[in-house]
Amino acid sequence: MHPLVVYTLSRFGLFLVTLGVLYLVGMRGFWLLILAFLVSGLASYVLLSRQRDAVSERIVRKRERRDG
Repeated sequence: MHPLVVYTLSRFGLFLVTLGVLYLVGMRGFWLLILAFLVSGLASYVLLSRQRDAVSERIVRKRERRDG
């Protein structure tokens, strides 16, 4: 599967899991979305580094082929 698709789906899944956990501990409303966004962003920075590296490698390779 394309690395960008894997990374995007992983980020979205991590956001949904974070959203669910925060909902279960009592968060509601607008702050639930904001906190889920922030927490999942921090978690993805740590947990999805391999996927992020794969995306950047793919972009670099594609650009090098295009530029010659």
